[in-house]
Amino acid sequence: MANNSWFQIRSRISTMAASIAASAFFPTTSSSPSSLSKKNAIGEGPDSVDLRGIASRPNSSSRAMQVKAQAQSVPKINGTKVEEEAPSSGPRTFYNQLPDWSMLLAAITTIFLAAEKQWTLLDWKPKRPDMLADAFGFGKIVQDGLVFRQNFSIRSYEIGADQTASIETLMNHLQETALNHVRSAGLLGDGFGATPEMTKRNLIWVVSKIQVIVDHYPSWGDIVEVDTWVDASGKNGMRRDWHVRDFNTGQTILKATSVWVMMDKLTRKLKRIPEEVLAEIGPYFLGRNAIVDEDSKKLPKVRPKAEVEGGADKTAPSYVRKGLTPRWGDLDVNQHVNNVKYIGWILESAPISMLEKHELASITLDYKRECRRDSTLESITTVHSDSADGESAETSIQCEHLLQLDSGPAIVKARTMWRPKKAHIEEDIGITSAEGA
Repeated sequence: MANNSWFQIRSRISTMAASIAASAFFPTTSSSPSSLSKKNAIGEGPDSVDLRGIASRPNSSSRAMQVKAQAQSVPKINGTKVEEEAPSSGPRTFYNQLPDWSMLLAAITTIFLAAEKQWTLLDWKPKRPDMLADAFGFGKIVQDGLVFRQNFSIRSYEIGADQTASIETLMNHLQETALNHVRSAGLLGDGFGATPEMTKRNLIWVVSKIQVIVDHYPSWGDIVEVDTWVDASGKNGMRRDWHVRDFNTGQTILKATSVWVMMDKLTRKLKRIPEEVLAEIGPYFLGRNAIVDEDSKKLPKVRPKAEVEGGADKTAPSYVRKGLTPRWGDLDVNQHVNNVKYIGWILESAPISMLEKHELASITLDYKRECRRDSTLESITTVHSDSADGESAETSIQCEHLLQLDSGPAIVKARTMWRPKKAHIEEDIGITSAEGA
């Protein structure tokens, strides 16, 4: 394609050069007023010709103006008329016929500059090959049409204080690929990931459980490659898995699995999956699990609100954040809070000292009910650790979380695992070595 484009450009340049050179060496002559008047004087041609080819006589006013002009044009010296000599252009020599070399040189320079610019555009290559990796982020179907793959670039506004992507950013990538998978398969109806048969019955998908295991977090400018696929989950659910890799190295970033069920959009009650919907999504089922050892343990009951506020258990301190309310931007098209937003609310009650020294290694969320626009929530985090203070940078930490309505009912229960950050491990090793020396 680049060769054809360059051939067209070279042809245009050759044509331009030929025309400019010809005009420079063989300039076109223009008729002078004296020659035209002389021609009319000897009768070689009429003053004007109408559309029928018949010579028309000039009107009297124009003839009078010509006579008057001729009468005033002859000068007199001492009463004697003097004829003016027409300016002479000089003899025609070889030097007079040479072209204007400065104009020709400027034309050639302009042509070569334009050619260099066009060649630079055709021969452009990115400094980083990953810049062209799914540049528009549309994604594609791979592996016999059963897996959807899409690439994302980590933006500057998606990284946190650790200069890495936040867990919310990665979760948004998972949700985006899930919806684009449905659209690419031609199953997107009039709804948020709903198929045409679901739209007819006012059914929507709602997430029941999500488990995410994070190997490491990408940094600003990294390209992540997300694969997603679906499978059946029991008799009345659908399973969706993800595998996220680094586009350049192929190293695993995270793995995730989830279970989805159907809800009636009008009554807000759970429904069985109709046979017509199974016929739509069944051909895309892939019997593969992203996470082999799933967290199947039941989440423990979080202590009552009175016990948390009274601080009954000193070995497992709890932290509470009250007055959380959804904003208008937190709602999705199904008029309930987006499931990714719950993660941010859960981490609102996590102690800052733990967030500074640890990073989230895994999270399991169990969704109990939906959160609407007028809800008021509170977040409760209980920290479990082997260390005395529960926030040591050298040990892993397990936390239990509860996001509930202010009136009491639970919205989401969660379990998180935290590992020490590499930066803090290196600092601790450096301090220990210095003390030992």
